Amino acid sequence: MIRVLIERQIVEGLEQPYSQAVTGMMQAIVRAPGFLSGESLRDVNRPQHHFILSAWQSRAAWMRWLHSTERREALDAISPFLEEPERITLLEPLYNRT
Repeated sequence: MIRVLIERQIVEGLEQPYSQAVTGMMQAIVRAPGFLSGESLRDVNRPQHHFILSAWQSRAAWMRWLHSTERREALDAISPFLEEPERITLLEPLYNRT
Protein backbone atom coordinates (compact mmCIF):
# COMPACT_ATOMS: atom_id res chain seq x y z
CA MET A 1 0.00 0.00 0.00
CA ILE A 2 1.05 3.58 -0.64
CA ARG A 3 -0.38 6.92 0.36
CA VAL A 4 -0.48 9.96 -1.86
CA LEU A 5 -0.40 13.51 -0.50
CA ILE A 6 -1.56 16.21 -2.89
CA GLU A 7 -1.07 19.85 -1.85
CA ARG A 8 -3.04 22.62 -3.50
CA GLN A 9 -2.95 26.36 -2.93
CA ILE A 10 -6.39 27.79 -3.70
CA VAL A 11 -6.86 31.34 -4.99
CA GLU A 12 -8.28 33.47 -2.17
CA GLY A 13 -12.02 33.89 -2.53
CA LEU A 14 -12.42 30.81 -4.73
CA GLU A 15 -12.60 28.21 -1.96
CA GLN A 16 -16.31 27.51 -2.49
CA PRO A 17 -16.13 26.83 -6.25
CA TYR A 18 -12.98 24.76 -5.64
CA SER A 19 -14.80 22.69 -3.01
CA GLN A 20 -17.66 22.03 -5.42
CA ALA A 21 -15.27 21.01 -8.21
CA VAL A 22 -13.13 18.79 -5.98
CA THR A 23 -16.26 16.96 -4.82
CA GLY A 24 -16.68 15.75 -8.39
CA MET A 25 -13.08 14.60 -8.44
CA MET A 26 -13.52 12.68 -5.19
CA GLN A 27 -16.61 10.97 -6.62
CA ALA A 28 -14.56 9.84 -9.62
CA ILE A 29 -11.60 8.67 -7.54
CA VAL A 30 -13.66 6.25 -5.42
CA ARG A 31 -14.43 4.30 -8.59
CA ALA A 32 -10.74 4.02 -9.54
CA PRO A 33 -9.32 0.48 -9.35
CA GLY A 34 -6.92 0.19 -6.42
CA PHE A 35 -8.27 3.20 -4.51
CA LEU A 36 -8.64 2.36 -0.79
CA SER A 37 -9.53 5.60 0.98
CA GLY A 38 -9.13 9.33 0.89
CA GLU A 39 -9.84 12.56 2.66
CA SER A 40 -9.76 16.23 1.86
CA LEU A 41 -8.10 18.50 4.45
CA ARG A 42 -7.37 22.18 4.94
CA ASP A 43 -4.62 23.94 6.89
CA VAL A 44 -6.29 25.56 9.92
CA ASN A 45 -3.82 28.48 9.82
CA ARG A 46 -3.89 28.99 6.04
CA PRO A 47 -7.40 28.23 4.73
CA GLN A 48 -6.33 28.38 1.08
CA HIS A 49 -3.80 25.56 1.61
CA HIS A 50 -5.63 22.28 0.92
CA PHE A 51 -4.50 18.65 1.00
CA ILE A 52 -5.84 15.40 -0.37
CA LEU A 53 -4.54 12.30 1.38
CA SER A 54 -5.39 9.01 -0.30
CA ALA A 55 -4.43 5.37 0.12
CA TRP A 56 -3.87 3.03 -2.83
CA GLN A 57 -3.29 -0.72 -3.10
CA SER A 58 -0.09 -0.11 -5.05
CA ARG A 59 1.98 2.48 -6.84
CA ALA A 60 0.77 0.99 -10.14
CA ALA A 61 -2.86 1.62 -9.14
CA TRP A 62 -2.02 5.26 -8.32
CA MET A 63 -0.15 5.71 -11.59
CA ARG A 64 -3.16 4.39 -13.56
CA TRP A 65 -5.36 6.98 -11.85
CA LEU A 66 -2.75 9.74 -12.22
CA HIS A 67 -2.67 9.28 -16.00
CA SER A 68 -6.36 8.50 -16.47
CA THR A 69 -8.73 10.54 -18.58
CA GLU A 70 -11.04 10.88 -15.58
CA ARG A 71 -8.34 12.54 -13.47
CA ARG A 72 -7.27 14.84 -16.29
CA GLU A 73 -10.88 15.96 -16.76
CA ALA A 74 -11.32 16.49 -13.01
CA LEU A 75 -8.04 18.41 -12.79
CA ASP A 76 -9.15 20.62 -15.69
CA ALA A 77 -12.25 21.48 -13.64
CA ILE A 78 -10.26 22.57 -10.56
CA SER A 79 -7.25 24.17 -12.29
CA PRO A 80 -8.88 27.64 -12.58
CA PHE A 81 -9.05 27.77 -8.77
CA LEU A 82 -5.39 26.88 -8.14
CA GLU A 83 -2.85 29.58 -7.44
CA GLU A 84 -0.01 27.27 -8.51
CA PRO A 85 0.36 23.70 -9.81
CA GLU A 86 -0.49 20.98 -7.32
CA ARG A 87 2.35 19.13 -5.58
CA ILE A 88 2.18 15.35 -5.31
CA THR A 89 4.15 13.28 -2.81
CA LEU A 90 4.09 9.46 -2.77
CA LEU A 91 4.50 7.98 0.71
CA GLU A 92 5.17 4.45 1.88
CA PRO A 93 5.24 2.98 5.39
CA LEU A 94 8.62 2.79 7.10
CA TYR A 95 7.59 -0.47 8.70
CA ASN A 96 4.74 -2.94 8.48
CA ARG A 97 2.17 -2.99 11.26
CA THR A 98 1.42 -6.42 12.70
